[in-house]
Amino acid sequence: MTAPVLIVEDRRSLAAMLEETLRTDGFTVTITYSGTAAVELLAAGQPFLAVLTDLKLPGADGLAVLRGARAADPLLPVFLMTGFATVDTAVAALKEGARDYFQKPLDLDRVLTALRAATAPRAALLANGGHKPGATRLIGTAPAFQHALTALARVAPTDAAVLLLGPSGSGKELFARRLHELSARTSGPFVAFNCAAVPESLIESELFGHERGAFTGATARHIGRFEQAQQGTLFLDEIGEVPPSTQSKLLRAVEDHRISRLGGEKDVVIDVRIVAATNRDLVAAVAAGEFRRDLFHRLAVFPLTLPALAERREDIPALAIHLAARAATRHGVPMPVLSCAALATLVLLDWPGNIRELANLIERVVILARGAGIVAGDLGVPPAACRSAFADPAARALARRVAGTELEDLARFLGVSIRAIGSGG
Repeated sequence: MTAPVLIVEDRRSLAAMLEETLRTDGFTVTITYSGTAAVELLAAGQPFLAVLTDLKLPGADGLAVLRGARAADPLLPVFLMTGFATVDTAVAALKEGARDYFQKPLDLDRVLTALRAATAPRAALLANGGHKPGATRLIGTAPAFQHALTALARVAPTDAAVLLLGPSGSGKELFARRLHELSARTSGPFVAFNCAAVPESLIESELFGHERGAFTGATARHIGRFEQAQQGTLFLDEIGEVPPSTQSKLLRAVEDHRISRLGGEKDVVIDVRIVAATNRDLVAAVAAGEFRRDLFHRLAVFPLTLPALAERREDIPALAIHLAARAATRHGVPMPVLSCAALATLVLLDWPGNIRELANLIERVVILARGAGIVAGDLGVPPAACRSAFADPAARALARRVAGTELEDLARFLGVSIRAIGSGG
């Protein structure tokens, strides 16, 4: 972990003890002894993994630190430390976006458990934040996902045709966009075309364009996707749905870098990189005579397979937080805090629709939450939907880690004992 945890505590002995405890657990630490200094540090924009602040401080208090953190970065986890007399205030702070509060004297095991759960997805988000503003974010640290990212980084600077494989909703268009951004064509256009989204009779015209009068209703020249993508990248999604009648012309475009508009008399030279994607088994389609073998080999110079979301469950918490922030921005509502128990529930779902399904669920709950905290029961999923993953010891252990100090909440939602989550039963 590179970004530090910010400790805000005016008692220097306690601050030193917390620093030693966190450093021993692998965290890096920044200490400040006043709330005012912490607010200024947060406003300066330095990234932190989390904030651990006392409630009563000289200058600005812990609530001001919380508000400063939320203003600087709504995704930054903030934890409060409080004496018994101020517990009511600390509970009220949860409504303002605090992740949790720790009553003094501190239970250091509980503090560490909560920090580990909150900072794991936070670290994944920060690790993804190093590229230029506005660039496509590909979030995940799971080995299968990292393998795909490594392959993407290697092929992107070349001009090789790439075939993205993987289930529907696994993020193929995001990969195509990131590939374009990392290529030498990044200053050119990125043009996406879904081959399954238009009738067969129109695919050829949409891809290659047409001249005026080429067919009934062609009242003006139409520039197709290949020409629109000149000196850039053309992303052909659902390439397996291209009809055989168009595949031969597509092969010529890929091989010879030339196209002809419908009704046109001259060839048009094209300078386009092709990235195709499919969730179909194209090898089987070739064997069945449904897809041209030569076209398949031209498109699959560099095949790259994206994992299903269920194959990268450890990435779900970071993805959920990122998607929640995106949905909150889109709909103009406050960013809600997803409880650790809610994130653990998401880890245990099967996600047949992959990231697209996760994004839809998160968008719905963010709209309904209107900034309030989101607990497991707010997700709108039945506990039974977690049953198959719950039977997997690895998924169960992951859910336990993600739940952190909210293990009782997760067990209550699932209708099982805490022991069942941590054991084979």
